[in-house]
Amino acid sequence: MCILLITAYVFSGYVRAGVRSSGTPRNLTQLQMATTNRSSVEGKQSRLTPPVEANTSQSVPVATKAVLTCPPVGLTNVLIIRWEINLRDKPSCIRAYRRDNNETSERNCTDERISWESRPDQNPALRIDPVAITHDGYYRCEVAAADGNFGLGYHLQLLVPPEVTLFRGSNGTLVCRAAGKPAARISWTPGRDCHTVEQQLGNGTVTILSTCHWEDRQVSNVSCSVSHVTGNKTLSLELNPGVITLEFPASRLLIILYVKFSLFLVILVIEGFIYFQRINDCRDYETDITSEDSNHRYKSISMIVPEELLVM
Repeated sequence: MCILLITAYVFSGYVRAGVRSSGTPRNLTQLQMATTNRSSVEGKQSRLTPPVEANTSQSVPVATKAVLTCPPVGLTNVLIIRWEINLRDKPSCIRAYRRDNNETSERNCTDERISWESRPDQNPALRIDPVAITHDGYYRCEVAAADGNFGLGYHLQLLVPPEVTLFRGSNGTLVCRAAGKPAARISWTPGRDCHTVEQQLGNGTVTILSTCHWEDRQVSNVSCSVSHVTGNKTLSLELNPGVITLEFPASRLLIILYVKFSLFLVILVIEGFIYFQRINDCRDYETDITSEDSNHRYKSISMIVPEELLVM
């Protein structure tokens, strides 16, 4: 009697939902008689077992494949499997399977990207391939089995990577724009007090606009960093080429100064070596000139004075 009540309850909901089968199902009296006979053989008590409920949230990136499973119930005990899909601004889609005559049926299911993962008698999971932003909604699998009713619901949330743009606004402002789902977070380097505006779009996408202004001209480069569950992205914009920002990290500035000073010392040593080498070359040249001049004067005197006198 227990299974009779359970089956009659679920199957009545199945009929009230307006689900029309592709075949000719057995009538409710036949299904009740078969269930009653099986219940009397098994000797179960006459009482209604409340359904076991469960709900979960699941996040899926767009343009990927999603598979939603039913409650873990042995398929040999399953009588009816029913998927109810509730999407934004659309009527509920019902997909069902009856094991007693192995037939499937559906109502208001027009999205061809949503289907059974495989044959429902082998795997009653639901497949969405590829996932689009319009698939954001609530999905529920209900199972009527010989040992009770079970339900498992999914709050499906679609993830849209943000599109990031960085551009110049009016009056010297910079604007960083990030449109995605869920809302992204924006930060600036160098840091500034910025004005942020959030815009909700009809498809669930959120646009974040962050506007900043730098009054001084000591900043050469500005970066906009966007943080999101699908990944992070950074864009940069050059403001004043050749100007070193005063907010440049001190450690990096010291390294740059140290490298420049080292190069200066190397150049100074090379220049000094070349300078002293030239001085030595000039001294050697002057010594050679002096020696040659002395020899020349000696020869001139020897030509004028007799050689005998020079010997004396």
